[in-house]
Amino acid sequence: MEWTTLLYLSLILFTGICFGRLMKLVKLPNVTGYLIGGLIIGPYCLKILPVDFVEKMNLVSEMALAFIAFSIGSEFKLSYLKKVGLTPIVIAVCEAFGAAALVAAALAAFGFDLGLALLLGAIASATAPAATIMVVRQYKAKGPVTETLLSVVALDDAAALIAFGFASAAVGVMQNPESVSLGMALLSPVIEILASLMLGFLLGLVFTIPLRFFKEDSNRLILTIGFVFLGSAIADWLGLSALLLCMCMGAMVINCSKEAPAVLRLVDGITPPIFLMFFAVSGAELNITVLPTIGLVGVLYVVSRVLGKILGASAGAIVMKAPNTVKKYIGFTLIPQAGVAIGLSLIASQTIPAYGQTIRAVVLCATMIYELIGPAITKVGLLKAGEIKEA
Repeated sequence: MEWTTLLYLSLILFTGICFGRLMKLVKLPNVTGYLIGGLIIGPYCLKILPVDFVEKMNLVSEMALAFIAFSIGSEFKLSYLKKVGLTPIVIAVCEAFGAAALVAAALAAFGFDLGLALLLGAIASATAPAATIMVVRQYKAKGPVTETLLSVVALDDAAALIAFGFASAAVGVMQNPESVSLGMALLSPVIEILASLMLGFLLGLVFTIPLRFFKEDSNRLILTIGFVFLGSAIADWLGLSALLLCMCMGAMVINCSKEAPAVLRLVDGITPPIFLMFFAVSGAELNITVLPTIGLVGVLYVVSRVLGKILGASAGAIVMKAPNTVKKYIGFTLIPQAGVAIGLSLIASQTIPAYGQTIRAVVLCATMIYELIGPAITKVGLLKAGEIKEA
């Protein structure tokens, strides 16, 4: 019998839910089970899912990340932002650039090429919001660490884009000092971020208009899906950040529409299978055969990034006089890394073709490690902070 797309999707759903339940037995987050299940049935283990099918599942990833960004944006209520002030922004900047600086310094200290060190350092600043949000939702975490975390991961994407833009500009100038305009190279990531923010806010404002006239849940769900898909599509079309655009759209809706809580409840009802498929497919994409190829540069990247995240986040929390639990544990919740880092690694490998394979291998291997252990570490951090119960 020839396998069809629907048959593969059903297998992914059943595998994900089974491994999610198995993870509960060992007290690990469901998302870890989804990743492991996808890895096992993927093209690099049991080879049940073929490579071409996994590559075609980019649509699921785009949908999942768009909804995740929209949900993150809904956490940016003005009342909350007035209460916490600049704390999440300072922590996000410190943890992102702390990871970037420590990775770049470690690689440079061990004699690796400066261009390679700068680009891998910039990629290290990225954090995967999807896995973190899934852990928070599963355990219904509440408290100062959770509130700060949701804001930090929302801002992390912008910080990573800025860091990578500056690193790419510096490397481009080093390689072609005469043919590259440093000013334009540095300005490009800033323009991308500002355009993503403005279009996201505008689309969110437009979204609030039909919500006034469509009262039935079915119609509101259709509108929500349509606008989230539209936001992601516009971002791809214009070369902007879909995460930032959808995040800003969610922020505008939650602050400008009384219907926002009802809309978010509808979204929560349809996203679980999408998220499951997203993480299972992400697991299937993890090529374990590249593990032996990363060598010293991979070890330095993995270790120094974790240290940079923890130390940078704690430093930012100390500067802003955040609660003690935030100072101690916020860094441990920022370990996961996935989609944004992989995307940036593609661009980086094009910037320095000579190191293309090294950059890709290091980031893919690190992604596998971070995505498998990151959710568990996030859970431990929130547990230690007293914001989730073991039960």
